[in-house]
Amino acid sequence: MDAAVLENIFLLVLVTLLSVVQNAFFALKVEKECTGSNSKQHSAAFERLSCATRNCMDTYPTFLAVMWCAGICLSQAPAAFAGVIYLVVRQKYFVGYMGQTCQSIPGFLFGKRVLFFLSLMCIVGIINYLLLSYAGEDYRDPIQTIMKAASTLLLLP
Repeated sequence: MDAAVLENIFLLVLVTLLSVVQNAFFALKVEKECTGSNSKQHSAAFERLSCATRNCMDTYPTFLAVMWCAGICLSQAPAAFAGVIYLVVRQKYFVGYMGQTCQSIPGFLFGKRVLFFLSLMCIVGIINYLLLSYAGEDYRDPIQTIMKAASTLLLLP
């Protein structure tokens, strides 16, 4: 693989691998709960874990698609940063769901905000590409500066 290509996607690859490790963690938690005792409490805990895992996996393809699109079309650093934030939020959602489902709501809402930011990055990157192709105007540098600054706003609760 060309070093220039790898340099442009390296952070995205790292976040993707982190997300795979997180998925393995989720699967191990469900497996551990599944092989435990057969009490009613066990059954409820298994149902919560199973539901949390399914919910996390439902949004996983969307997360990967918008993170990679944002990173390739606009800028990999803010996209990868948002990806790491999303993984932290997804972990918070999963752990919150293991307790009571109402504890998972902050993680769910924050995750939606991160996905919206990544989707916005995709749209802006595609519009910039179209402007460059058809109008000869390239706004990539100012847009990247704005997105890098805006990505830090994801840290606000």
